[in-house]
Amino acid sequence: MTDNGSENRFHSELSVIVCTHNPRPEYLSLTLDSLRAQTLPYGKGWECLLIDNASAERLAEHVDLHWHPNSRIVRENRLGLTQARLRGFRETQADIIVYVDDDNVLDSEYLMLVLAAFRNDPALGAVGGKSIPRYEIKPPDWIHVFEMSLACRDLGESPLYAEWEVGNPADRIYPDCAPVGAGMAVRREVMAAYARNVASDPNRARLDRAGSSLASSGDNDIVMSALADGWRVAYLPKLTLQHLIPAKRLTRSYLAQLAYQSSRTWLPALNFHGIRPWSAIPSWSVPLRKAKAYLSYRAWSGDVNYIRWRGACGHFEGRVLIGSKIQKHAS
Repeated sequence: MTDNGSENRFHSELSVIVCTHNPRPEYLSLTLDSLRAQTLPYGKGWECLLIDNASAERLAEHVDLHWHPNSRIVRENRLGLTQARLRGFRETQADIIVYVDDDNVLDSEYLMLVLAAFRNDPALGAVGGKSIPRYEIKPPDWIHVFEMSLACRDLGESPLYAEWEVGNPADRIYPDCAPVGAGMAVRREVMAAYARNVASDPNRARLDRAGSSLASSGDNDIVMSALADGWRVAYLPKLTLQHLIPAKRLTRSYLAQLAYQSSRTWLPALNFHGIRPWSAIPSWSVPLRKAKAYLSYRAWSGDVNYIRWRGACGHFEGRVLIGSKIQKHAS
């Protein structure tokens, strides 16, 4: 089905929102196939929205969702993952939202387990699980060092939970078990709070990807919005998906750019929530810091060291950004 605006809106307990921009067709097909294979019945159980985020070719012309009776393709012309996620939020009324990337292949019981988790735990605000890499080509031997940056992780077989105690925001830390964006499920109240946050400060929309930008802190902002409002977040190992990783994401240049832009937006994301583990620094000091880090990381000596150095460069620029009251150009 195509974009019908507010027509044919369907109230369900769970909405799946697939956000995509110029997707790789075979990857998107695998993602949709995994949704089609879900054990949670379509019926009034869940709806499926595909958010076409300003793709060069309109996806409604060649993507078929007719297999799902409660599905729509919605075009969002404002470029950016944050804009796509918020459009999906506004287009649905479900109590639970599952965000699926266009390169995620969900286990067949994923949605059923998400629904059960939220039904059984009223304090749960956001949840994720295992994101297992499925590489297009054999990856470098050192890729495990950066798999978390690629939104791939396996934290073991025990559920893990985290919440923030009421108190000084500066004493809070970002939990290791926090959901990653791939397959992240959130309560509607959490996304409503996050939407208000973005509306009050549009710089937050720059924390995540838009076009060729590899900024990657929008997920963190959503998680911290949940924690700040008293919800807890969880890693549930039975929630499993495969994350399709194309060859281009295994190159030194890609991973270095990812490390740089992720680090650059990480500090502003924390800063929005009053968390400041690093002090602001003046912009004039950045070239000197980068040069010193180049030596200390021995960036010339191998791919891993070079990528880590680029992450450090992003960190320095992030420390400049948090010194700006309005955090201009956060991405």
